[in-house]
Amino acid sequence: MSMYHQGQRDLQDAFGSRALADRLDETLRHERFTDRDAAFIAQQSFFFLATADDQGRPDCSFKGGPAGFARVIAPDALIFPDYDGNGMFRSLGNLTANPNVGLLFLSVGERPQRLRVNGTAEVLHDDPLLAEIPGAQLLVRVTPRDIFPNCPRYIPTLTVTAPSVHAPEAGKSPVEADWKAHPMFADVVPPRRV
Repeated sequence: MSMYHQGQRDLQDAFGSRALADRLDETLRHERFTDRDAAFIAQQSFFFLATADDQGRPDCSFKGGPAGFARVIAPDALIFPDYDGNGMFRSLGNLTANPNVGLLFLSVGERPQRLRVNGTAEVLHDDPLLAEIPGAQLLVRVTPRDIFPNCPRYIPTLTVTAPSVHAPEAGKSPVEADWKAHPMFADVVPPRRV
């Protein structure tokens, strides 16, 4: 089954790239995580998450944590924790209304890479893996439909100098975001779930 719809086909035809698009689909796209995919994802400390609500209105979110916070647990399953945030639950709320999801993993060093994962997701409230992930309040499980590397040529060469001080670590108290103490929000910030 092709991963392209008619709008994409129309543009491929207009720019003469249908044969290239088909070759990329035939040779690079897969439906199950490979060991190489799993290793790449395990090295990343962030990714971008695209969701849409029940009306199809999109939302994109940055997700970050310690390297390996998102991980492949089976050829057909990737998990990542939801950490304490701003309480809007835009992404996870969307997933409860529309399970379709897109994840974009990037490495930004001297050899940039990117990997796309499109599929469906579910939000888990009481999965046993939650207890194994410091700082996790919910867990998201993604079942892939399309996994494919993407050309990294426009990714700038960046240097990550340190992980976020807010990334949860086992045995350490979480560092709260400064904005939560601001008088505009302090009276409505709920207590952190443990």
